[in-house]
Order: sequence, then structure tokens, then C-alpha cells
Amino acid sequence: MPAFHIFRRFLNGRRRPMVAGPLSLLAVMSFAAKPTSHVVTTPSAVVRAPLGEETSCDSPYAAPFGAGEKLDYSVKFGFIKAGQGSVEVVGRDTIRGREVWHTRFRVKGGVPMYKVDDVLESWIDTGCFQSLRFVQQLEERGKTRERRIEMYPERLAFSENDKPEERSAPRPLDDGSFFFFVRTQDLVVGETYEFGQYFRPDRNPVVIRVLGRERVKVPAGEFDTIVLQPVIKTKGIFSEKGEARIWLTDDSSRVMVKMQAKVSFGTLTMSLTSVRHATPPEQVIANAVDNR
Repeated sequence: MPAFHIFRRFLNGRRRPMVAGPLSLLAVMSFAAKPTSHVVTTPSAVVRAPLGEETSCDSPYAAPFGAGEKLDYSVKFGFIKAGQGSVEVVGRDTIRGREVWHTRFRVKGGVPMYKVDDVLESWIDTGCFQSLRFVQQLEERGKTRERRIEMYPERLAFSENDKPEERSAPRPLDDGSFFFFVRTQDLVVGETYEFGQYFRPDRNPVVIRVLGRERVKVPAGEFDTIVLQPVIKTKGIFSEKGEARIWLTDDSSRVMVKMQAKVSFGTLTMSLTSVRHATPPEQVIANAVDNR
């Protein structure tokens, strides 16, 4: 079996045709790694999000991203170039009368005899930062599968494909939107954050540990970053016994600079190659007027 496929199954801890749970193929590469250089850390404290059964939200947030932002990445398995990845804010849309961010994650590539094209799209309520829709399209070995989830925060429910509704967590977040949510948080080195917002309640809390600061070099340049370790309820490498890392710029933009996964038989790495910044709001308005 190709190493890329073995790697994917190992990280998820089970054999299933679609990646389920808080981490997709993209997030697998986002969160599994050991640090490659020194990280300065401080003692950890736990900060818990006080959600309970609360379905409304009135806590303002400042989005460090905007429509038009696109981050491109190279994907390598060891020293072998394995493909490309991207994270982008496609734009704004409307779902059931609510204004939403439309975001997209994509990883395309693989190794000989195994190719994958994994796309995750999220529609996130701009006012409350909660998911209203999540779609995953996975193409591997010439077969395409789709997972479509509709979320109804007002009644704490979600439905997947044609299945009956199930109970959801308050102010739900999906695989893709959780990453953008983390970018909105005021992350303090040394603290551990627990979030009960992943839409499947049995997978909560999602734990984010802010380990320290590190300066890293990638094709897009050299950056000062903060280093995060997520811990989730899974049988794979993201369990309490596993180790995971993601590097975000140590500034208000919280741009993802590097993602890396290290296991016994190799390392899978995504490194930032280019950044397309968000389109200024005034330019969006001007473009809309010009296109009338």
C-alpha cells in the first residue's frame, strides 16, 4: 500500500472512505508534527470557552482575514514534492438569509500510484462565527465522494447528506471553519484553550495549547510565529498521547506559515509559498459598481 495512504489511515486511527472528525486530510497535515527547532515555552493555564447550551452570540470578534485572501503551500513527503495546498477566503455569500464567509481548503497531489484531491468548503456566519454549511469533496484513485453537512445553530441540530438530524454543539464549527476561528482568538503563550464548539458534541472539547514562539523559514520568507498543539478526541496521532504542531504568524493576521506531520516512516510538510492579501472593502464595492 502506498505510504501516503498508510499515513492517512494511521493518523485517523480507523479505516473509512471519507475522513471524519475534527481533522480532514488537510488538517492531518496541519496538526501532526514535532518541532524542528527550539521553542520557548511557559507554564500552561487552561482557558475554557463558557458556551454551555448558549445558542446566541453577542461577543464581537475582529476577523484577521477578508474576501480574496489566498495562502498557497508546497506539500512534501520527506524530500519528495507531493503536491500543492491552498487556504482561501472565496468571498461573502448568503445562507438561509444570513451573511457568511465562504472559505476553501484544498490539498492536491500524492505519490506514485496514489493521487488525492481533497477540498473542504465552509460557510461561516459573519456575525456570530458559527458554521451553517460544510462540504467535503474527496477524489482519490479516480473515485469521488462528497460529504455535505447543514447546521442549524438556532435549534442545536445538524444533518449529514440524507441522514436524519442529529444534536449539534452550540455555535458549531466544522473541520475547516475551526482553523479560521482559531485565527480570531487572542492566543497567549503558555495558555491552553478548550473549545466545545466542534459540531459533533462527542468530539469536544477541542484543546489548543500555545506552546511558544519560533522563527521559521519557508519559501515565502522568514517569519516570527507562535506554535500551537491541538489535542482532540481521536484514536490517531491527535490523541493526548500524540504530538501535533501548527505555526501561525506572531501578529494580528495569524497567517498559517507551516504545517507538518511526522510519523515513524516519514514527514509530510506544508510550507507557505505565497500570500494573496484580502481585497480592501472599498475595492470590493467599486468592483460591484463597475460590474453593474
